[in-house]
Amino acid sequence: MKTMTNRKSLWALLFIVIFLVSFTVFRNPVKLWTTFKLPVSFNHWNLVMKSSCSAVPLNPPVSPKETELLIREVLEKLDKQIPPRPFTHLHSTTSATHSTATILNSQDTYCVGDKLDILVEARDHLRNRKEYGGDFLRARMSSPALKAGASGKVTDFNNGTYLVSFTLFWEGPVSLSILLMHPSEGVSALWRARKQGYDRIIFSGQFVNGASHVQTECALVLNSSVELCQYLDAQDQEAFYCVKPPNVPCAALTHMRSKNTEVSYLSQQERSLFERSNIGVEIMGKSNVISVSKCNKRVPVKEKCKLRMVSAIPSGHVWKNSWTPVSCSLAPIKMKDCLRGKFIYLMGDSTIRQWMEYFKSKINTLRSVDLHETGKLQHQLAVDLDEKISIQWQKHGYPLIGSLVYSVKEIENIARIIDRTGGEKNTVIVISLGQHFRPFPIDVFIRRALNVHKALQRLLLRSPDTVVVLKTENTREVNSDVERFSDFHGYTQYLALKDIFQDLNVGVIDAWDMTIAYGINNVHPPEDVVRSQINIFLNYIC
Repeated sequence: MKTMTNRKSLWALLFIVIFLVSFTVFRNPVKLWTTFKLPVSFNHWNLVMKSSCSAVPLNPPVSPKETELLIREVLEKLDKQIPPRPFTHLHSTTSATHSTATILNSQDTYCVGDKLDILVEARDHLRNRKEYGGDFLRARMSSPALKAGASGKVTDFNNGTYLVSFTLFWEGPVSLSILLMHPSEGVSALWRARKQGYDRIIFSGQFVNGASHVQTECALVLNSSVELCQYLDAQDQEAFYCVKPPNVPCAALTHMRSKNTEVSYLSQQERSLFERSNIGVEIMGKSNVISVSKCNKRVPVKEKCKLRMVSAIPSGHVWKNSWTPVSCSLAPIKMKDCLRGKFIYLMGDSTIRQWMEYFKSKINTLRSVDLHETGKLQHQLAVDLDEKISIQWQKHGYPLIGSLVYSVKEIENIARIIDRTGGEKNTVIVISLGQHFRPFPIDVFIRRALNVHKALQRLLLRSPDTVVVLKTENTREVNSDVERFSDFHGYTQYLALKDIFQDLNVGVIDAWDMTIAYGINNVHPPEDVVRSQINIFLNYIC
């Protein structure tokens, strides 16, 4: 009888233990898995603790010290190219009108394939010769009647003289142009000002709590004594913040918008350098047309464009509104045949969203899938089930500038999307970063680029057949707010991006050089440019 009682007691005790373990598992599975060091994987598992929203890392975090050293290394390279320049008066700054441009070894006629060099001597508004470099110049040759154009290579001798080199790609009358975008004093002021603050753009976050909607201030950096919500990418330690609304959880953030502020880190005197009349002023003058003949020179045979080909400067030229690369040839490719069976992931800003719109307009069998988001920045997916084509566009993470309200429910950094991608030979990833980072200190952009680079390293290690293409940012409107959006900021990011990704087996589409060649000053280039970009892309993947 006593034995039976003991057995009943043991069974009761066992039942209590099982109940407690089960209760613990369902109440806090992550903690239990961590305790026993068992693998756990929850996609989009967000924890809200101490007024912060953090994502569980898919990979061990990289040492913050290592990342900071890499950021400093890239910054030091840029700093060497942009030394501080004195600015005492507008008269002492570079003047396009008084600077001279002289064609070296001038000829009556030139041959296709020849190099043409121009020596630029910078002078100030009092006609004094400049003794230091750093002017931001843009060189282009064009034949409007032929719808042809190409950029020129600018070499700064750091003593007030520059060598501008053109390759003569086509025959006929060719116009030469060298624009002074910003004098060296303006470049120095923009570079100094960019490092000083995060508040040229402010964000407004919308929190939804039942029937009530609450707006609070958000930013990459918030100097506030009130309670903050931290939206942290735990893998790469990149954070975005919002002022926490009273009695509303941080996880209730649903939408965002941004607007420019009145904040400026330029002096009144420096701002005078960026009046529209002082930006993009021609140096060449009126005698800027040369004649180019064919001269029966043999045209070298070039191999088909493929990934990891070294690009020259310029990387190509425009002819009859189509792009012709310098180092390789573009084969005619049928878009639908090329994309058959492929999964295309377009990640980044609205300039790569233009690709999505182009694909949908040119492949009539693609069907858009309603993902129940709204606005221009909504996640897009289009499929052709018969041809097994899947194309999607997804916006990059903060900072994301937009005057219209956009959803942030599914927002995440590109590196996390890459980490969730299995990858294989029919998976193609295209990334475009740049425009939304211009108003912020460049270390924000460098950090993001480095984190994407590390994610791609992990992807190509586990799946070397995955195709990755990097589209650089393009030029934009000259009359945009210069302190926030000058192409000088875009150019420094372009240099940083090329430096960071030079060791990866990725294809590069040089949208910067391409838009200069086309003569485009629009953040969203026209269809001819998008078509040319996609033509290079199709040659890379097929």
